[in-house]
Amino acid sequence: MTTRKTRDIKKGLIKKGFIEEQKDHSYFFLHVEGRKSTIRTKISHGEKEYGDNLLSLISRQLHLSSKELDKLLDCPMSYEEYLAILEKKKMLIR
Repeated sequence: MTTRKTRDIKKGLIKKGFIEEQKDHSYFFLHVEGRKSTIRTKISHGEKEYGDNLLSLISRQLHLSSKELDKLLDCPMSYEEYLAILEKKKMLIR
């Protein structure tokens, strides 16, 4: 079973162009060319760690496989590579 600390997830998302918005939860929106896109995910304030189920939800929200999410958060995947994946899946049009 894989777990990740929520602070590590947040740091990984911010490094890849996501900007946090605080509401009832922390929402992370991908920004492309200075504009907010529709690609987003939510991190709960009360969760200290995310297990496989919640990581699976994040990967679906970000239109990635579990392995791709690991690469995104661990930094082998660049911002440009992530945008290319989204464009290939027709989830992002620039």
